[in-house]
Amino acid sequence: MSNLSGFVKRIRDIMRNDPGINGDAQRIEQISWMLFLKVYDAKEQDWMFDDEKYESIIPDDCRWENWAHDDKSGNAMTGDRLMNFVNNTLFPTLKNLPVDANTPLKKAIVQTTFADANNYMKDGVLLRQIINVIDELQLDDYEESHAFGEIYETILKELQSAGSAGEFYTPRAVTDFMAQMIDPQIGEKMADYACGTGGFITSWLKELKKKVKTTEDENAYSHSIYGIEKKQFPYMLCITNMLLHDLDVPEVYHDNSLTRDILDYTDDDRVDVILMNPPYGGSEKADVKNHFPDDLASSETADLFMAVIMYRLKTNGRAAVILPDGFLFGTDNAKVNLKKKLLSEFNLHTIIRMPSSVFSPYTSITTNVLFFDNTGKTEKTWFYRLDMPEGYKHFSKTKPMKIEHFSPVIEWWNDRKPLSADGFDKAKCFSYKELTEELGYNLDQCGYPHEEEEILEPLDLIQRYEEKRASLNAEIDRVLAEISAHLGGKKE
Repeated sequence: MSNLSGFVKRIRDIMRNDPGINGDAQRIEQISWMLFLKVYDAKEQDWMFDDEKYESIIPDDCRWENWAHDDKSGNAMTGDRLMNFVNNTLFPTLKNLPVDANTPLKKAIVQTTFADANNYMKDGVLLRQIINVIDELQLDDYEESHAFGEIYETILKELQSAGSAGEFYTPRAVTDFMAQMIDPQIGEKMADYACGTGGFITSWLKELKKKVKTTEDENAYSHSIYGIEKKQFPYMLCITNMLLHDLDVPEVYHDNSLTRDILDYTDDDRVDVILMNPPYGGSEKADVKNHFPDDLASSETADLFMAVIMYRLKTNGRAAVILPDGFLFGTDNAKVNLKKKLLSEFNLHTIIRMPSSVFSPYTSITTNVLFFDNTGKTEKTWFYRLDMPEGYKHFSKTKPMKIEHFSPVIEWWNDRKPLSADGFDKAKCFSYKELTEELGYNLDQCGYPHEEEEILEPLDLIQRYEEKRASLNAEIDRVLAEISAHLGGKKE
């Protein structure tokens, strides 16, 4: 068994000497395409063992075992010869593999994974050293394969410090909590329409695996997920993640969930469960709004995803979605209309307010988990504020959130009672009438009573001010319109 504990460090130390690698994001992307080919090669060995007629979509000279594996005969490619092969044979071949609608998904993923992948390294000797480290992985050994799955998690975590790539990683404690509360059942299909590296899918599979008892269950488990990811790099990471979790046919697609007319969805497009952390603060091309009804069209990405979620959730389906504070208190037309639809057509039963540093160091914007199901109108909504655990001022890269930090809300979940702390509401139930007529669709309840002392990143600070300004402006406009209507009525 190879030494897995130093795996990432060994590769990082080698890459530091290559002039082509500039920063964490490139380093992780470089590791990722090699890991994908190594993992895919291990899968193909299994598929060939099970089916003697299996034929790889990858030409023989581009298969990992034929160009990357060093059999110690002295013939392994290195230096300029290796660089020439990778840049002029391997990448052009994999990017242009013949794929059409009839190509099985487990073969087509090779082409989609490499469509926009890059080789950044320039030193063929160093590249050979890294390939040798990766090739040491014994993925046909169950224990080592499982152990490497844990190490892959650490690679994904490093995305948090890799610049903008951090948007693809939701802390595992959060995805595990949401999957646990949603309670997966055998036979259900779960979707994430902006799945990033597959964190929610992984947590779903971990919870569902506990209920697998029969071969029939195992088959249902293997076909229980559906993912879409717009960006190439996290898509590659996600596919590798799914293969490591023994999903031979991962139903994860490289696409943009927002570029299809929302009114065109049919029952076949709907799923039993949706677990998501929609990208927020992002922007889409102007014509993306054209795929949404005028009353729901928004320039905020998270709002658009919220509309997609509501249109793609089956009757009796369940959802758990992370949304920023701006959605809760926002009073612009799209947000109010989304909240009207959510409360009048869905059962928004729980909102968990999370501490602001959950996504630190990527962003300090405060987020919430909304739990709802497609069983009819909301009658009442419970709010619960999850406070920082004792001994923590804030979460950080070295002190991240852990699943045990959700223990208070998990204990409260099945025995709900109003709670207060220091004279402020910590948990409280609001009726539909209170949320709509009295509070004007303001879901910003049971928030944090004391402003946390925090220094935001410039872009986060700008976004927060823009959200608050838009909300205040819309509120002023609404009040002025009411006053004008009232005065106009009196005149008559």
